[in-house]
Amino acid sequence: MKVQVLASVMQEDLETLAARMRLASEAVIINQCDRLGYEETVYGGHRVRFYSFPERGVGRSRNEAIMRADGDICLFSDADIVYEPGYPEAVEAEFSRRPDADMILFNVTVEENRRTYHITERRRVRWYNCGRYGAVSFAVRRESLLASGVMFSLLFGGGARYGSGEDSLFLKEFMARGYSVYTAPVTIGRETAGDSTWFTGYDEKFFRDRGVLYHYLYGGFAYAMAQRFLLAHRERLCREVSGAQARRWMGEGIREARRRREGC
Repeated sequence: MKVQVLASVMQEDLETLAARMRLASEAVIINQCDRLGYEETVYGGHRVRFYSFPERGVGRSRNEAIMRADGDICLFSDADIVYEPGYPEAVEAEFSRRPDADMILFNVTVEENRRTYHITERRRVRWYNCGRYGAVSFAVRRESLLASGVMFSLLFGGGARYGSGEDSLFLKEFMARGYSVYTAPVTIGRETAGDSTWFTGYDEKFFRDRGVLYHYLYGGFAYAMAQRFLLAHRERLCREVSGAQARRWMGEGIREARRRREGC
């Protein structure tokens, strides 16, 4: 199997980025900047292709990478991910262990206050627990991805109208089309500390955006899942606003999304 990293980055330099990420596989990198361009290099014996585009949006750039990918297994990534030594072999081993898997989710270490999941066992992912995983945990068979026709939303994620959630929607749609997703308790990288391009705190925008996302993710279960989310993470989420206020904002987001889908 050929493992290939598909990275969405902003205002980066090819040589320094490849070294910083510790790439040990082929890669397709989409650089959001102020120009059009293409560069190519060999880093650590592996081909790295670097495309520059002036358009913004993490969903758009991930889709651009998908269209240019030619690996067997694709890993989605960002500029702040540093890979562990041997990550391509670790990914290959998990797909060999689970030949029926179309996608496998891996651990990527993040700061404790940003962590939304930690995988401790191998199991099937279902619709009701797919909202916790970020795109940098995804490893997907390219043939399955192309056959599914699933792409990243342009409505959600950094640079889009709603701050995050393009990864959860991608995962849900992929599974809804009949493709199998599993977890693996294997760490393939870590996220370096830095400022987010979309996260400004647990404020009104965060909770409203999350409400919109939950409508698209869970439909009629959106309110129940919102309540579950707030109860599970209340110590982290509700330090600056009350739980009741957070619920109201999420409810407003759910209703906004419902009106949008109904065309009202």
